[in-house]
Amino acid sequence: MSTLVDVTMLSAEEVRGAVRERYARAATSGSCCGPSDSACCGEASAPDTSVGVGFYSSEELTGLSEEVASFSLGCGNPIAFAQPQPGETVLDLGSGGGLDCFIAARYVGPTGHVIGVDMTPAMLERAADAASRLGLANVEFRQGLIEALPVANDSVDLIISNCVINLSPDKDQVFREAFRVLKPGGRLVVSDLVTAGELPEAVKRDVELWAGCISGALPESDYTAKMTSAGFEHVAPLARSTYTEDAPEWEGIGGPNGPIYSLKVRGYKPLN
Repeated sequence: MSTLVDVTMLSAEEVRGAVRERYARAATSGSCCGPSDSACCGEASAPDTSVGVGFYSSEELTGLSEEVASFSLGCGNPIAFAQPQPGETVLDLGSGGGLDCFIAARYVGPTGHVIGVDMTPAMLERAADAASRLGLANVEFRQGLIEALPVANDSVDLIISNCVINLSPDKDQVFREAFRVLKPGGRLVVSDLVTAGELPEAVKRDVELWAGCISGALPESDYTAKMTSAGFEHVAPLARSTYTEDAPEWEGIGGPNGPIYSLKVRGYKPLN
């Protein structure tokens, strides 16, 4: 068992470093997300690359190589709720191996454009290589932080994100940045992990669990409040699904969807 590193004693960049290290390892070996996966929340071992694949239909995965179609770090399928339209510009926050970008590229077609932003070089390399092999001219990947997007103001029709914003040490800034780059009337559709109650203090302070998508998760009401505070309107949950099983460390959290669950939520940037 590794020695606990207290996330509250780390700088934002040190937290990002822990996340970057974990996902760099995933980029070369598999996927991670969830407290039952030792590659995510404890000692590194052979990752389960099928963790997020079950959220996608066979039709969505058709035509993708096995290496691409079997690699998902997500907790849902934001594309299923986002409904990208032909000609739209789509931005994926924390694009990872690129699966959501590649699926979105089919929806927007040759007149549309998909941008994936990720802070982990190994992930960007993996995604760019896959895009090249798939011959996708309407997809590009940019290195950057989701708190400081390398994207112009008012330039994106749709933003998606899949189990990434909970990893940020500054979620308010993430939503402000998303608001900045969206065109008026644009929409943000996110699949992310949230909690049914307060996490145990020991869980919240463990940087390994933060990098594993757990410690940084917020109660749903806090999550949606941050979206509203950033300027989004008509913020509404679209679906909720159980993501983790009950375990002794979750005692006292409870909730009908389990202690931590996957939330799909949408918000719009006002037209004026």
